[in-house]
Amino acid sequence: MRFLPVFLDLKAGPVVLIGAGELLRTKLRVLAAAGARIRVHAIDGSRELGGLDGKDAAQIEFIATDPLVADLSGVIAVVCAGAGDVGVAMSIRAKALGLPVNVMDDPEHSSFIFPAIVDRGDVVVAVGTGGTSPVVARRVREKIEALLPARIGELAEFIGGFRKSVNERIAEFPLRRRFWERVIDGSIGASVLAGRKGEAETALKAISDPSEFARADKPEGSVALVGAGPGDPDLLTIKALRALQDADIVFHDELVSPEILDRIRRDTTRVAVGRRVGKPGIGQDAINRRMIEAAQSGQRVVRLKGGDPFVFGRGGEEVEALRAAGIAYSIIPGITAGLGGAADFEVPLTYRHEATRITFLTAHKARDAETVDWSTLTDTRMTVVVYMGMTAAPAVRAGLFAAGRSPETPVGVFARVTRPDAQGAIGTLRDLPELVRQVSGGPAILIIGDVVRHAGSLHRQNATTNPAQIISDLLDAAE
Repeated sequence: MRFLPVFLDLKAGPVVLIGAGELLRTKLRVLAAAGARIRVHAIDGSRELGGLDGKDAAQIEFIATDPLVADLSGVIAVVCAGAGDVGVAMSIRAKALGLPVNVMDDPEHSSFIFPAIVDRGDVVVAVGTGGTSPVVARRVREKIEALLPARIGELAEFIGGFRKSVNERIAEFPLRRRFWERVIDGSIGASVLAGRKGEAETALKAISDPSEFARADKPEGSVALVGAGPGDPDLLTIKALRALQDADIVFHDELVSPEILDRIRRDTTRVAVGRRVGKPGIGQDAINRRMIEAAQSGQRVVRLKGGDPFVFGRGGEEVEALRAAGIAYSIIPGITAGLGGAADFEVPLTYRHEATRITFLTAHKARDAETVDWSTLTDTRMTVVVYMGMTAAPAVRAGLFAAGRSPETPVGVFARVTRPDAQGAIGTLRDLPELVRQVSGGPAILIIGDVVRHAGSLHRQNATTNPAQIISDLLDAAE
């Protein structure tokens, strides 16, 4: 490590910025965003602020004096961006005065470098590569940006507000550390990160004996109901990814893709609790009981579900069970299969003047389809999305026919949406059972309505096929 990461106190004095053009303005924006007072020597004479105004502009002073002879008393750092030979000369002068100096893209003449920065208020992360590859540093920063909670700075500020008063009540340093670990990792920290700071403050103030709280042997367990989305691991939300990385045990559906399971921390216990068509599962009551027992033992539990927990995922039943047991829980939504399939095959679920309503329903078996009031689904401006409808496809077709929906209504059957082996088949309601046979197994969704006319390609398997033309040809043939 050649460059030691340090943080400059920008309230201690001004920063001198020397250079020209967009390079100077880029550094100007960075320094202004950090709250620096800036003395600018623009060697090209330009006083353009690069889009800064208001409070930021008030921090900036343009200096006409030659920077090589300018007064540097009180200055805390010198930055050269687009300064050419002046930058090298300024580096020699700054080093002679013992001032930190950065010459952009010139590590040999710099005594400090600008890292890639992740700014979360009181939490700041700096990523550097010794000046060798700013692009690599930015890529690392992007990864960190994705993993850090948006309110992590608020959590640091929250802890800072209580730190002195709590530490005064805990004599031993190790107990202090354990106290704050329990606060940050437990429900209090989770409340702050969820934007419920008042709730967190009440809970922290309610701790009557901080030392006893820190000594507690039994950690506080919790459950997160996490939507895994339809299969593509890149569609996991950032919050879902953090939950998977933090979990001690994950109870997952059978249909959660292996690529998503790979995002779970390696030492986390994984338990498959779902069921597939024709195969028995352990039952919802057993799942509830096992989640509750794990949380009561102090574990951080994730219930990982395909799609979204609250869209045909029985998440509501699990929440009721967790409430009744007094278990702390959170809900992390996922992209439901209907939305994932629509995006994957470019089917707009709504379309101006053509489709103004959407209905999501499930028809796992023929008897499920028989319980649906199909008479409410005959509006041609309504898009109907059927989950788990492959087996019940003939019953779905019969129900819509009986209710008066046209046999020529466009229909798409989309299997394993967002995954590499996704398949689609498009035609009309008349041919729905045959369309189901054209895809090689589920899970699949059915999309029924005129919006299917606007579909894009049928993924890589049928990339040359124009589904809109297929429907047009079928309708022409029917006429």
